[in-house]
Amino acid sequence: MSSLQEFRCEICGIVTNNPIHWYVIRCGESELTVLRWKAEAAGAADARHLCGEADAQIYISRWFDSVCSPPKPDFIRSSSAVHSD
Repeated sequence: MSSLQEFRCEICGIVTNNPIHWYVIRCGESELTVLRWKAEAAGAADARHLCGEADAQIYISRWFDSVCSPPKPDFIRSSSAVHSD
């Protein structure tokens, strides 16, 4: 007898035991990998489950924001303001 495993989308919270068209994202501090749904990948300890392309894009965008914060200074804008005497 096999048990059904449920998965929850990291963005919208929807729960399913039939993840058709879902994605698995595995990420760390400096690397992010997007995979089409595979049970092996979905079961990994660091796996994130996303119910579709739109939610996967949101997750990726949030990951970039967290990795790239605070933003790099704009030296071109800063130097042109100094030289505009």
